[in-house]
Amino acid sequence: MTTRKTKATSSAEELGLKLLQSVREMKARKFGRVTQVTVNEVVEARQSTGMSQAEFASALHISKRTLQEWEQGRRSPSGAAQALVRIAKRHPEVLREALA
Repeated sequence: MTTRKTKATSSAEELGLKLLQSVREMKARKFGRVTQVTVNEVVEARQSTGMSQAEFASALHISKRTLQEWEQGRRSPSGAAQALVRIAKRHPEVLREALA
């Protein structure tokens, strides 16, 4: 029975040391992996207007779900919708006016 207890204690101590080392690395800003997300044109256009997804979708006369598909890169806007997105990106005030 003492063998099991020793193995369990040893494993717990190793885990504790690994966790402590991880905390030290985080504090030193040593990251094992850095993920960068690129924002697509649809997201940039919506963000430039300051609108929520629901507001932006309403201004473009599309469903919120369609907008989410575009923003997540699962689908792409059609030619006409791409033009509207570009206009929204360059002239966000036009889309805000469309909702007023």
